[in-house]
Parts: sequence; structure tokens; C-alpha cells
Amino acid sequence: MSHRKEPDVDKKPRAGVSRRGFIRGVGVGGAVGTGILQTEAGAAPAAAVAGPDAVPITLQINGKPINLTVEPRVTLLDALRDRLDLTGAKKVCDRGNCGACTVIMAGKVVYSCGVLAIDAQGKSIQTIEGLSAGDRLHPVEAAIVNNDGQQCGFCTPGFVMAAKGFLDRNPNPTYEQVEAGLSGNLCRCGTYVGLRKAVLEAAKTKGATSNA
Repeated sequence: MSHRKEPDVDKKPRAGVSRRGFIRGVGVGGAVGTGILQTEAGAAPAAAVAGPDAVPITLQINGKPINLTVEPRVTLLDALRDRLDLTGAKKVCDRGNCGACTVIMAGKVVYSCGVLAIDAQGKSIQTIEGLSAGDRLHPVEAAIVNNDGQQCGFCTPGFVMAAKGFLDRNPNPTYEQVEAGLSGNLCRCGTYVGLRKAVLEAAKTKGATSNA
């Protein structure tokens, strides 16, 4: 009967440290190193922070300066709706996906749910409340009515502002350009065809790209 010879095994403990010991050493060394750096270089100066308490801000809305006090975390959408009673911009997804809260800020179409009110200072802000003049609708609004571009109406203010901003940049668009230009706004009623036709009609109307 053959016997298999087992290889010789070194019974002496291996040199070095264990994995646990290595990690522990790195942690201690890192802490000590950090302490040395802080001692030699001094603590880094603290950055200026606004808040967390409410701070006074001034927003330029529809051509008028408006003063209010908000916490730095408050979005422009919440400031408009909850603090200033400008409820045209709708709070739907609150994630910058649907376009119901669209406003025009510094000449650009933006989702107001994705902008902090404190960061909107010093920029002109236009909401749907600033488009009509008394009982006279803005050409975009009138064209949407003419083309049956609204049903429940919840998304309509966002589409109006998106269309206004689009026409400001492209006053003579094609149907395909309108389709692409309004792609950031969603309508759960599916009135996209009417909305696109409305933009084309508004493009032919004098004053469609004015602030009135």
C-alpha cells in the first residue's frame, strides 16, 4: 500500500501583518496624518453658507422687483406658488421631467422646480401671469384656444411659456421645429397636434414674441 508523502509545511508564523491589522494601521495613520496636516497648515477657512434659516431675496418677476424671505432650499416654483400666489406654473412631477412648471428666466425656458429661488436673483423671470394684458390674451394663448390645444388645462401654462420662449428664439418655425421645440413638455390629454398648430398660428401673429 503506497503512502502519499505530504509536503513539508513551515510551521513558523509568516512575516508581515494581517489584512485586519493593515486596515487598522491605515486608519490610525490616516488620522494622525490628517492631524499633522491640520496642525501645520491650519484649518481650511469655512466657505460662506446662506442659511439654513430664511434669508431675504429679491426676484425680478414680470418686470417688477419682489422682496420675500425664503429658506435657501426653496425652489423658484414653490416661491412663486406658495409665497407669491403666482399659481400658473404647476407642480406636477417636481423632478424637471414634465414641463408643467415652465417659466422664462433670463430669456431661457427653464423648469422652475429645478431652480432655487435664491439662485434666481438678478435674473428677469417671466411667468404666464405676465403675458396677458387685462382681458387681451397673448397671441400664443389665443392660438391655443383657436386650435383646441387644451383639455384639462393643467399642462397648458407650461406649454404657453415653452411656446413663447421657443418663438422668441425661432419666430418662423416649421412644424417639425415646433415638435422638437416643445418636446420638453408633456400633455397627459394628448393634445400635441393642436398645440403645435397653435404655435404655427401664433408665429404669424404680430406681437407673439413681445413681452405683452
